[in-house]
Amino acid sequence: MPGLLIIVALFVLMYVLMIRPQRQKAQAQQRLLGMVEPGDEILTVGGLYGIVQELEPDEEGGDLIVEIADGIHVRVARRGLATVVKPDDDDADEGDDDDEDVVDGEAELVDDHAELPGGVEEVNDEVESVNPGAAEDAAPSERS
Repeated sequence: MPGLLIIVALFVLMYVLMIRPQRQKAQAQQRLLGMVEPGDEILTVGGLYGIVQELEPDEEGGDLIVEIADGIHVRVARRGLATVVKPDDDDADEGDDDDEDVVDGEAELVDDHAELPGGVEEVNDEVESVNPGAAEDAAPSERS
């Protein structure tokens, strides 16, 4: 009797740790595939970003026609869809005022070399190398 209890406990544990999360992930992927519409920006499992132009009917395979560059359309299988990319909210970033050097839409010219940290020298001559000898050809080594 205790052996049967251990076997049942192992099946329950396997269900909770392996089967249930896999089913939830598959259901989430199905919801994602059902929600995609023309105009959505997507990411494929192959790493391509694009904008959905049209959806083919399920009878024809249910593929997506995706524009990956201006005028370049590719056909992507629905199951190749990794995620729908959320648009960036530019309105949320308006409160941040990190660009202190920007005045009236133009950046001020800032003298980056006004104060260099100690021990740092500015290289004025573009021909001068910081690592002399690095550009010289190495002599071929003798192999025996």
